[in-house]
Amino acid sequence: MRGPGLVGSPGGPATTDAGQESSEQGQVTVLIIGYVLISLLVITVVLGASSLYIGHKKLLSAADGAALAAADNYSIDIGGSGTWAPSPILRDTDVEESVAGYLASTGAAGRFDRLAIDAATGAPDGRTARVVLTAVVRPPIVNFLVPAGIPITAQADARAQLVR
Repeated sequence: MRGPGLVGSPGGPATTDAGQESSEQGQVTVLIIGYVLISLLVITVVLGASSLYIGHKKLLSAADGAALAAADNYSIDIGGSGTWAPSPILRDTDVEESVAGYLASTGAAGRFDRLAIDAATGAPDGRTARVVLTAVVRPPIVNFLVPAGIPITAQADARAQLVR
């Protein structure tokens, strides 16, 4: 015989509804805490990855502009390369100077941490301006894990060409 408010099978232990709810309350709290921690971890990873992606795209944009500026700073070779048509020629030192001037005039050093022109910057074939820039990105929230930041590199090429 069961009394009022008792739940259980005949012959089995009887529990009250309030006792069953209080024993499950602790289990649900652990699940909620676990899901909140996992959500915070996912948000942190997404923020860090997004920060790296955006930093790389900004650096690539600066490298593209610098490569275009460097490709416009050419000399004209009049028949010295065995052809009768004039052709543009780029020199490594001119490319490096153009890149440094472009970065200074656009204020790129203020937008990037430890911005530097890589040694691979130059004119490998005499007609293409290759610009390689390096910088450091500091992802949000996890700065204490990577105090030096994460280095990124961007490379852009622009070809000098004469047209009629």
